[in-house]
Amino acid sequence: MFQTFKEWFWLERFWLPPTIKWSDLEDRDGFTFSKPSHLYLTIPLALLLLIIRHFFEKFVATPIAKTFGIKKATRKIIPNSILENFFKASTKRPSHDDIYGLAKKSNLTERQVERWFRSRRSQERPCQLKKFQEACWRFTFYLLLTVAGIAFLYDKPWAYDLWQVWVDYPRQSLLPSQYWYYMLEMSFYWSLLFSVGSDVKRKDFLANVIHHLAALCLMGFSWCANYIRGGTLVMVVHDVADIWLESAKMFSYAGWKKTCNGLFFIFSIVFFISRFIVYPFWILYCTIILPLHYLDPFFSYVFLNLQLLLLQVLHLYWGYFILKMLKRCIFMETIQDVRSDDEEEEEDEEEEEKDTKSKEIKCVKNGLGAGRHLIPNGQHSR
Repeated sequence: MFQTFKEWFWLERFWLPPTIKWSDLEDRDGFTFSKPSHLYLTIPLALLLLIIRHFFEKFVATPIAKTFGIKKATRKIIPNSILENFFKASTKRPSHDDIYGLAKKSNLTERQVERWFRSRRSQERPCQLKKFQEACWRFTFYLLLTVAGIAFLYDKPWAYDLWQVWVDYPRQSLLPSQYWYYMLEMSFYWSLLFSVGSDVKRKDFLANVIHHLAALCLMGFSWCANYIRGGTLVMVVHDVADIWLESAKMFSYAGWKKTCNGLFFIFSIVFFISRFIVYPFWILYCTIILPLHYLDPFFSYVFLNLQLLLLQVLHLYWGYFILKMLKRCIFMETIQDVRSDDEEEEEDEEEEEKDTKSKEIKCVKNGLGAGRHLIPNGQHSR
């Protein structure tokens, strides 16, 4: 049964133009072609990247974070077995009725129970150091991929003349630079997918998983169908913007708000140019329109372009959030990553702000300042 499925899956009509056979893409006369078996290497390479990432975060990212004054936060709370058992066994966000019952059982006020649960939730959230380590690793690897992509493509004719992407397709020999560029890119996305459970969970968690799977599917398919030239163009167009986003995050976690804002504006410009100008009017034009001058439409041509269009839908999704961040930056003079911040963290911060304000109001009413120092008579309104 498996053999039957394998034979059906690799039918030439699914992958190649009608007049081409798999035998036409066998290595001969000094010409080497991409093969599905090459992709097996991406899995062990991804596992190797996870090991490298562990040591990078420990010996490179952490010292850099310390120079910025970022330390591993220690959030301490008063131990309470009743509340702890409820937190672990029932829910991290108790209802008002639950809080009322827990306050009675633990001999605390409802406000104290609410604060305890808020502090306990904050213990499980990733600290700034972990976020900085992640951003630092991604920045480093995106930078490496961008430099590698530019180095591999700068002297290739199809980087400047899109017609060259389809000349002699699919009998286009595989270059060593193309091989390693694909291996690095796919291994990196596999490693991101493997670590998605341990990385900081963000609002766009599902969109990120879809993006990683779509990217791997697209790169794997383009490799097997020998769309290598077009694939390298797609990869470099996407990598060039991500380095600016990750660098902006690094400076945001370090508290360098002006530098973060400046880098985020650069990222926004590069993102909108690469995703909404270069990608649709250069890449999609190259993959949808130009091949029709050489070939009749066939299955892999349709499937490839459906994947590329799905990628453009994801661009629109993230573009919407980037516009929201730009709006917030312009009118509030600060950038908060509404695309990727933790929703629970935002809610808890809002509750803490309200709690702090209510404390200050009570203190002022009682003749105390915000630091609980006595306010001299006649100075309450100053």
